[in-house]
Amino acid sequence: MGDATPPKKSLVLNAFVMMTSAHLSPGLWRHPEDQSWRFNEVKHWVELAKLLEEAKFHGVFVADVLGGYEVYRKSLDAAKASPAQWPVNKPLAVVSAMAAATKTIGFGVTVSTTYEQPYHLARRLTTVDHLSGGRYIVTSYLDSAARNLGHTEQPKHDDRYAQAEEYIKVMYKLFESSWRDDAVKLDRETGVFIQPDLVREINHQGKFFTVPGPHISQPSPQRTPLLLQAGTSRAGKQFAAQHAEGIFVSAHSPVVVAKSIAEIRQLAMAEYGRDGSRIKALALVTPILGRTTQEAQAKLAEYRKYASHEGALALWGGWTGIDLDQYGDDEELREVESNAVRSMVDAYVRFSRGTSTSKWTKHTIAEHVSIGGNGPLLVGTPEQVADSLEEWVNEADVDGFNFGYALFPQSFKDIIELLLPELRKRGLFWDDYAVPGGTYRENFYRRPGQTGPLYDHVASTYRWKAGVPASEAVIPE
Repeated sequence: MGDATPPKKSLVLNAFVMMTSAHLSPGLWRHPEDQSWRFNEVKHWVELAKLLEEAKFHGVFVADVLGGYEVYRKSLDAAKASPAQWPVNKPLAVVSAMAAATKTIGFGVTVSTTYEQPYHLARRLTTVDHLSGGRYIVTSYLDSAARNLGHTEQPKHDDRYAQAEEYIKVMYKLFESSWRDDAVKLDRETGVFIQPDLVREINHQGKFFTVPGPHISQPSPQRTPLLLQAGTSRAGKQFAAQHAEGIFVSAHSPVVVAKSIAEIRQLAMAEYGRDGSRIKALALVTPILGRTTQEAQAKLAEYRKYASHEGALALWGGWTGIDLDQYGDDEELREVESNAVRSMVDAYVRFSRGTSTSKWTKHTIAEHVSIGGNGPLLVGTPEQVADSLEEWVNEADVDGFNFGYALFPQSFKDIIELLLPELRKRGLFWDDYAVPGGTYRENFYRRPGQTGPLYDHVASTYRWKAGVPASEAVIPE
């Protein structure tokens, strides 16, 4: 008997957007079919949520930044003019509107753990989890716009993670430990809405935060929202191994992120006793689809006419801290002295197999970043794009994808009309939600009843369960 073929993964698929114009494709707002410039309109977002829910997308993830991209030419001008993620609105404001118009699709946002107090953020997240019926996810954002938030400079990288480590423990205490599961009685006969002794202070005193509590909001359907992490530095991997239920990765090639994904999963098991295979990795990709190869390539050629290289260089500068304006037009960046430039370009070189690009200058980098950002463009027929997605699954062991767009919402309509039927034919995407009307976490894991974190996740150790006396429900430090 031969080895049994393992079952294919049913992919987690999110739309990856931002409350800004063009998001990862600066300049494409000028295309006559693009509607991303309508980002200030509630209807714009409600229409997207309804479109994606009908197609059974897992979620809409609305990314965020706290400041402008001003590394390129040491100015914000390129980001303003193109525009490149400028201006940008706060994503939480639109989640409730999208949730009210839908039943199952999930909603995620980026939040900062560097410049907002955990007590305040916990209240906001619990509120949104209530209003969305438990369809809420968050990812950490540890970079910043320090000068706009009362600081002369941002904290050092590892210091931000040390602060984030304490921060998230405060959040667990507020979400999971402050209220017992059965604290809310709503007993009209006795007149007791909340049993007083089932809500307690958390009395957190740490290096960065002092939070007596109790949590001001009652427990929401998920209590702790589904936790995603973006960042694969040494500290980022350690943080993800302990706390992340999913990780976002962004690179042009699966080989670039495969090692990081494997390391995070191994760390989760070795140091935190977690089943690392349950940490789902989602890769950023931007599909450009056609019914034929020629049609897809013609779309790409058309999109290139609108793409802003200046906007792309502004984005790249913000992501890397490197101002490519200081390099010559024909200077190959692998030959420059900066280790940061070389490491980034080496990743591009590893990606470039099968492409015509062999020399990476600031202009070739700008062309690649100008549509889809720091993720791959998958250009072709549904069959060809599905092959590429399977390559990511097989080579990097990813569990799903964040789909970026070139045109809003047409790119998502192309995915729905052309790509999803092919993925379903291959057994890579579900026909319906695992738990219609359920929480995001239930559908993320395809496990009815899994509204809270898994049993081996650290957050589960903070839960004050129904019927457990306070004396026996010790709040972990």
